[in-house]
Amino acid sequence: MKPTPIGSNLTDYRTSLMTLIRGLNKLQAEHKPCVASIGNYDGVHLGHQYVIATLLEHSQRLGLPSTVITFEPLAKEYFRPNSVQRLTTIEHRAELLKAQGVDQVLCVDFDQAFASYSPIGFIQDVLIDGLGIKHLCVGDDFRFGKDRQGDFALLTEVGQSSGFAVSAHQTFELDGQRVSSGRIREALGQGDFKLAEALLGRPYTISGEISRGQQLGRTINYPTANIVLPKLLMPINGVFAVTAKLHDGELVHAVANVGNRPTVDGKENRLEVHLFDFDRDIYHQTMTVNFVEKIRDELKFDSFDDLKAQIEKDAARARVILSVI
Repeated sequence: MKPTPIGSNLTDYRTSLMTLIRGLNKLQAEHKPCVASIGNYDGVHLGHQYVIATLLEHSQRLGLPSTVITFEPLAKEYFRPNSVQRLTTIEHRAELLKAQGVDQVLCVDFDQAFASYSPIGFIQDVLIDGLGIKHLCVGDDFRFGKDRQGDFALLTEVGQSSGFAVSAHQTFELDGQRVSSGRIREALGQGDFKLAEALLGRPYTISGEISRGQQLGRTINYPTANIVLPKLLMPINGVFAVTAKLHDGELVHAVANVGNRPTVDGKENRLEVHLFDFDRDIYHQTMTVNFVEKIRDELKFDSFDDLKAQIEKDAARARVILSVI
């Protein structure tokens, strides 16, 4: 199963297959009872998909909706801002989980109040009262609540007296090594897109709406389709050979830059894609970019002419790389 990413949508939404619940205060009677799993689920990689498969088995066995409880920001980001290179936004995560067959996603605001939650308070307020949990799937090393005081044993104990079961899932391995979001971030940072794809179970892509930029590329005959990236720490930066899938399904070879464009004093993080042999107006359409190979890191050049000369080299290199796929 290969999930498909989407662009950002900051509002609550419901589809025929999945509901995204943004915040504990949005829980309604219709969201319970259910079976659930808890975790960051950043990337929804093969390990996550393994857990989801188990979750769906319990969902079908009990005839109840499947729910993933996740967090925004991630716990590590809350305690150490800008410490995590994110693979997905919450909207992207929700769409990937939807593609796996999950019925509803509860996104918990990880803030000071939530970080102070006692383990018993979390179980009672969120799991029992909020979601009416009947079965919970967590890792056997799962910790939760203030100072990480809650654990699998506490969940099992409370579950026995409160009418819900708890099961533990084991670490998922590929070729004898643990699959984790951290390994994927490391692979992307090293430009190893084949390893990242193997761990994700799909190519690493970025999708978004094409916006109108400063149009500086047109002045040097290298126009770009621009996607403004989320205000998150990205796992990749630099210049890449890519393929771009347009809204109508057309696949175009291209060269792309991910970064803040230091030569032109850029302020926001962007994905800029120069589509080879392409000349159509595609503003405000959605584009999905698949990263094939890293060419170089992002650099600041002394002049616009120097930047143009380097772009010409990058484009030529990208054409060579992409000629074999």
